[in-house]
Amino acid sequence: MNQKNSIIGIVGIIIGIVLGFFFFSGYNNADMTKSHDMHSTMTDMTARMQGKTGDELDKIFLEDMIVHHQGAVDMAVVLQENTTRPELQNMANDIISVQTEEIRMMHEWLDTWFQ
Repeated sequence: MNQKNSIIGIVGIIIGIVLGFFFFSGYNNADMTKSHDMHSTMTDMTARMQGKTGDELDKIFLEDMIVHHQGAVDMAVVLQENTTRPELQNMANDIISVQTEEIRMMHEWLDTWFQ
C-alpha cells in the first residue's frame, strides 16, 4: 500500500474514534443499549477474524471494514444534515470524503483479489 493510502487509512481511523467519542459519550440509558449493540457488532466482527490467516483473514477484514465504514458514513450524513456546529459539519464532511474513498478502495481490492 502506498503512503497516501496509509495516511488516508490512519485519518479514517482517527476520525472514527473521535466520532465514536462524540456520539457515545453523552448517551442516556436507552441509548446505551444502542451503544452496547454497536459494541457487540464490533466484537462479532473482530471474533470473525480470530484464527483466520491469509486470504480468509484479509477477505473478512475487508468485508467487515466496509460495513463499519458505511455505518460511519451513514452517521456522518445524518449529522451533516442536522447539526449547526461548524466543527461537526467539518468532521462529517471529512468522514464522508475519507471513508467513502476507503470503501471504494476496499471494494476494488475485494474484486481484484477474491473474484
